[in-house]
Amino acid sequence: MSEQINLSQGLAPDQEIDLINDIQVNPGAIVSKTLRKTPTTNLTLFAFDKAQELSGHSSPMDAYVQILSGSMKITIGEHSTVLGNNEMILMPAGINHALEALEESRMLLIMASV
Repeated sequence: MSEQINLSQGLAPDQEIDLINDIQVNPGAIVSKTLRKTPTTNLTLFAFDKAQELSGHSSPMDAYVQILSGSMKITIGEHSTVLGNNEMILMPAGINHALEALEESRMLLIMASV
């Protein structure tokens, strides 16, 4: 089955973006911006204020988190780790995971079905 791409949803071909400056941290909030959404792939920018978190949940797709700025505590199953600038981690499909910003942080979330 071939993936159908709707070019009106998010990032367009040849469009350049600044991953850090294209999303701003808002006090006491988590902000998200969808860059691309297809049946098999989602690219989303996030900005977290310090102490903001996404509670435990799972996804039907593998989720890759790349920290663009700041630092975040990532919990996958029972294991927690702290990631900082330019670090990336895989949160496997079907496994409970949670995220907490230890300071103002920006991240890129890449979700993919394989």
